[in-house]
Amino acid sequence: MDRKVKLLSGLNLSSAIGAEIGALCRPVVTRSEGTVYYIDHASTEVLREKYKHDPNVDIDALVDVDAVWGQQSLSEALGGKLVDYVIASHVVEHVPDLVGWLAEVGAILKPGGQLRLAVPDKRFTFDLMREDSRISDVLSAHVVRARIPQPQAIIDHIVNVRYDVSAGEIWAGIRSDGRPAHTFADAIASARDAFANGNYHDVHVWVFTPVTFARICRQLVENGLLSMSCANFFDTARNELEFQVHIRQCADVEFAAATWARVEAAAMSLPPPANPAVPLPEGRAAPSLLQRVVRRMGRVLS
Repeated sequence: MDRKVKLLSGLNLSSAIGAEIGALCRPVVTRSEGTVYYIDHASTEVLREKYKHDPNVDIDALVDVDAVWGQQSLSEALGGKLVDYVIASHVVEHVPDLVGWLAEVGAILKPGGQLRLAVPDKRFTFDLMREDSRISDVLSAHVVRARIPQPQAIIDHIVNVRYDVSAGEIWAGIRSDGRPAHTFADAIASARDAFANGNYHDVHVWVFTPVTFARICRQLVENGLLSMSCANFFDTARNELEFQVHIRQCADVEFAAATWARVEAAAMSLPPPANPAVPLPEGRAAPSLLQRVVRRMGRVLS
């Protein structure tokens, strides 16, 4: 299934009002497809200057940013507007405060609205040598209300990311650890700059697999720090490096926690087999309410 189809399934773009965070030059939803507000950490002019030497960004194709989300809240950045959906493709791993970010996104969603995420699976990206993010890291960032990546996250990213990682080789069972991308001196200099001057350094603050993402969400729900359930889930497809999650507001703690627990249990937790002929999951949807009730009853009765 096409990634855009996964991200947008069930949405009526012609009638819905949406927002997309961090679209840059590759929006998932274009203005010709529907009403959408583009949100980023800087204005279009600033982004054009920032990425003018980046070969991966076509600065002539940058979207016109409608709202700059920085020190102010997302609701303030949007002028109090509410939307039916929010798209964030390869964004959530960059946010300084995961708990605060999810809460701010939830605050702009209309009742029944959804957050649609595409999240890199660290096992197939330059993050593959990094440790998975821990709940303690998530809580620490939230305690300080981080608005920029913290020194520890900056150092972890710069020291441990790798060049020349091949997702295709990893899926084929070929070792692909890449090579170090930066030096300790690079990491320390960037971390010091963030700490002393408050400058923003664009790094992967969070490192997820489908299992660890679902586990962190479940733990946040169970402890009153997240009021969102998993509405749909697509595991990392063969030869791909990302998974997709649909999230909605949910005040029922037990129900919401159960949706995340199901994803945690169902997601592919092991590395792909060395034999590429072995079939692998292409994507899994979160279970229906009936399926969850049946499984719960089975556990109770066993």
